[in-house]
Order: sequence, then C-alpha cells, then structure tokens
Amino acid sequence: MRRRKASNKHLMRQDPDWFGPRIPLVSLRHTLAVAELLNFRHAANVLGTTQSSVSTRIKALEETLGVLLFERRHRGVRLTEAGRRFVAEVSVGIDHLDHAIQMAGALAVGVEGKLAIGLHTSIASGFLTDLRQRYRSAYPGIEQIITERKSVETISLVRDGKLDVAFVVNTPAPPDCHSRDLWREPIVAALAADHPLAVATCVTWDDLATEVFLARQGASGPQMFDHVVRRVTERGQIPKVQRCDVGRDTLMHLVASGDGITLTTEAASGVPFPGIAFRPIADETEQARFSAIWSPHNRNAALRNLLDLAADMAKSARSG
Repeated sequence: MRRRKASNKHLMRQDPDWFGPRIPLVSLRHTLAVAELLNFRHAANVLGTTQSSVSTRIKALEETLGVLLFERRHRGVRLTEAGRRFVAEVSVGIDHLDHAIQMAGALAVGVEGKLAIGLHTSIASGFLTDLRQRYRSAYPGIEQIITERKSVETISLVRDGKLDVAFVVNTPAPPDCHSRDLWREPIVAALAADHPLAVATCVTWDDLATEVFLARQGASGPQMFDHVVRRVTERGQIPKVQRCDVGRDTLMHLVASGDGITLTTEAASGVPFPGIAFRPIADETEQARFSAIWSPHNRNAALRNLLDLAADMAKSARSG
C-alpha cells in the first residue's frame, strides 16, 4: 500500500476519492471563516456556533490532511504556508459550489432558465404581447424562445417536449395535453382598402355572405373555414372559400390585391397592414377563443409561473 507522507504534497494529491467522504463541508466553511478573521472566537460568532466546535472541526481537518493549517497564538491564529494554499483552493471550490446551489434553486423556482413558446403571427399582439412583457419584467432571468409555426405543428412540438407551451386560437385541446382558455377577442373582417365595404365603419354577415373568403391551411384557418361556412349558409348563400397554404403576411397581400377577404381578430387588426382595412362585424355573436396548451409531463417552473401570470391577467380582464 502506498504510504502518505505528512507534507504539503497532500494538497496536490491526484487520488479523486481521498478527500470526498472524509471531509465534511461544514469543516471547510469553518476553515474559511477562521482564515478570513484569524480568530476562532470571532469566526464562531459569525458562524453562529461555539468556539470549541470550530476549534474541534479544524483540528480534525488538520489531522485528516496531515498538515497544520493554522499557527495558534495567544490573540489569534495565523495561516501556515500549507494553510494559505489550501484555503485558496477551497475558496474557489466553495464559490463554485455556492453558485451551483443558487442556480439549482433559481431553476427550481423558475427565476432562471429558458421558456420555449410556440405561436402564430395572428396572435403575436394584444393579450399575448402584454403577457410576455409582464413576464419579462417579473422574471428577467428567463430567456423566452419564440417559435412561429402553424397551430398543429406547435402542439406537436409541445408533445415532443421541444416547446413548453403553445398559444392557439379556436383549437380543441388534445386529449394528451393540458389546456387553459385565457382570453377572447372579437372577430373582424380584413378587406382591401379600396373594397366597396371599406367605406363603412362596420359590416354585417349579410354584407359578407357573397364575398370570396381566403383561409390559411394551418394556424386558425380550419376553424375560420368552418365559421365562414356556417355563417354564410345561415343566410342561404353558397360559401366561397379558397384555402391558401401561405403565411399571414402573404395572406394579407392577397387580400390587399383584391383576391378575396379574410377574417382575423381584434388584436391582430391593431397592427396596420398596407392596403388593408379592418372592419368589425356588427352581427357576429361569437369571439375568437385563445388558449394555452402544454404537456402534463412538463416540470419547467418557468412555465408554471407564466401560466399563473396569464391566469391572473385573464381574471383581471374578465372582472374589469
């Protein structure tokens, strides 16, 4: 068996198992306190323990290491050369350990980390904008990662654990996910600025029933398609709906060019678009329903904090 000599070489041993189970962390913290104050009694007062306890722990540590860390004097102590080297190394390790503990705690309560959010552009304003801004103010240590996809795609990413939450409109909750309705908005018509109906301050479904509607393939397109068909057939007309596999900006360009009209939400209409006139539908009784969808297996505390904030905002909006 290799003999261990009582020398300063103990401080540079390469055996990774030599220190671990034999030196309590509290002994290292006591050593650092004494090294800083150079007085056992003062260190004990700062640590909230007794002088004899501090002295006993450090003596046991010195015996374990086989070196003298402190020279005891009548009015205090002084670090030996071995003690100075030991304290310098331990200080770095304790700082790293403290940082790791603090980071783990921050992640556990959701004040540090990342939050992956899925959405589509038609809801990137209004309630969601306010929610993200308030969340950023309350939790500046959380990085918000935004993914813009069709609703069916963001929900799939939630299932796969690649997104923490998806914000969707008029989308039924998948049976394997949690869902929470958060807010609702009036449905408005988007028309070309030179459309004859654009001169009115609002329109009705009787006005719109003979129009060609453009509906996106994804996002809220399928729900909008069903809504248009229902409203138009209620008025004895044959629905004229064209499905478009495009993004929102391209859809609005098509509307501005006179290819047809489309439906959107009040918040989305608050973002001006060249050549587009947004008009409320006076006799529309339903509103667009926005909800958050997340996996029941998600344990991200940052998500929990976002959902709590969203619920508080929704409650305030309803009571207001």
